[in-house]
Amino acid sequence: MKKNKYKILVLSDLNKSTSKTLQSTVSLAKMINAEINFFYVKKPNEIIENDNQLSANRVINKEYTITDKDIQNLINPISKDYGVTINYTYSFGNVKNEIEKFILDKKPNMIVLGKRKSKALNFIGDNITDFVLKTHSGAVLIVDKHNTLEPGKKLSLGILNNMDTPFNMVLMDDLMANTQEPIKSFKIIKNTNTLKESDVPKDKNTIEYVFEHNDNIIKNLSNYLSKNNVNLLCVDRSDNKKNPIKSDVKDVIKNLNVCVLLTGSQ
Repeated sequence: MKKNKYKILVLSDLNKSTSKTLQSTVSLAKMINAEINFFYVKKPNEIIENDNQLSANRVINKEYTITDKDIQNLINPISKDYGVTINYTYSFGNVKNEIEKFILDKKPNMIVLGKRKSKALNFIGDNITDFVLKTHSGAVLIVDKHNTLEPGKKLSLGILNNMDTPFNMVLMDDLMANTQEPIKSFKIIKNTNTLKESDVPKDKNTIEYVFEHNDNIIKNLSNYLSKNNVNLLCVDRSDNKKNPIKSDVKDVIKNLNVCVLLTGSQ
């Protein structure tokens, strides 16, 4: 029996790094045989400058045409280069409301967002990353524009803290088939004094590193991800009280120069 196709939803504000986000999405989609939907929302107050109804309608119609062309110019070259269909939709309205409706309609397995360096972690202008993490219980991929996933190339995969949760995900078998060995497992615990490579890894294709949870944990983790050339880090975001990184997820997203795949929250 053929398995149901995995659904990936890309949320974007059409910024300069969107092509990098799409490239990483295409890379992942080809590995797991996923369909891609691209969704963009624009606020009406960014379009309409006066209250004249007739004028407003003309402006909106013109903006629809411009937006459609902008998205096609962005998507079509990537779709053609990598032989992947990218479906797209756009709307004008309240960003969070429109995204929530689209998620309920399409029921994606994974949502993809581009990362921006900012203190408030504001993505797509409305703190959308926070909103998506609270609204969507499935997987979320945060793409780093400087360390993207490349279509046709194997992943350099790292797993943070919990091996069981991500490996039970539907997509993990396909990801594993496209991953370089060994896999790097990074474990954070509350009482160890040193960083070490595990003498006896869980299997011969995994190297485990153990960190003490302290104020420098994100910096230390970032250094080891860089040394090991990891470009995709799986992070458990389940409601597990024993998970010491759960409260640091925002710091992980913000400060690690790597694509971060957050597992489902349930």
